[in-house]
Amino acid sequence: MLTKRVIACLDCQNGRVVKGVQFLDLRDAGDPAELAITHAAAGADEIVLLDITATHEARKTLLDTVRRTAQNLFVPLTVGGGIQTVDDAARVFDCGADKISINSAAVTRPDLIAEIGSRFGSQAVMVAIDAKCNEQGIDEVVTAGGRNATGRRVVDWAREAETRGAGEILLTSMRNDGTQAGFDCALTSAVAESVQVPVIASGGAGNERHFVEVFEKGRADAALAASILHFGTHTIANIKLAMRNAGIPVRLPC
Repeated sequence: MLTKRVIACLDCQNGRVVKGVQFLDLRDAGDPAELAITHAAAGADEIVLLDITATHEARKTLLDTVRRTAQNLFVPLTVGGGIQTVDDAARVFDCGADKISINSAAVTRPDLIAEIGSRFGSQAVMVAIDAKCNEQGIDEVVTAGGRNATGRRVVDWAREAETRGAGEILLTSMRNDGTQAGFDCALTSAVAESVQVPVIASGGAGNERHFVEVFEKGRADAALAASILHFGTHTIANIKLAMRNAGIPVRLPC
């Protein structure tokens, strides 16, 4: 049985890690390179670095930040934000990333998924989906950091992304993001049941039990955390210990 992964997320703005609630009210959490090494040493299975304002500001990913973060890292690094072409992806890989994450650009031009996958392999292409419940109570795909509604249903887009060559789905529930009230297990489960590729749950991690729930009820393959790790309220070791005690296969920190 494959082990479940605990992933540390670094949301970056202007070269610094920030964290807010539902993508708003951002506060500084530290230097990405330092936090990446700290989380990896503490037992994170992977690091995800997202340049969260690159698309909205119509600019490329901050490559120097990626390079510094990857330099001394010994776990896989995924980078997203501002990647709109195969050449953009190549530059990020050249800076040391193991995978790239595409969000808004994939929705705008779905062929980008296959283009990057054919050059670097589908295992290196993560499609990030930001989900927001609309006025009709439907989970809808939003882009540009939650600013733009697309009219696409989350499950439908997840299926299409897989068909086009996505190797993983990173699913963020905007209504849960930063609340520390728990993951959206119902939405995560719906997406996990609709695709064959791994699904990473994001948004709402607040304690160890939330991770157990998203693996048991949400059927996630991995779960992502940010503020509870950056600000020291919980540790990866305790999260993984709770998972093991619940019978969830996990790689414990050394």
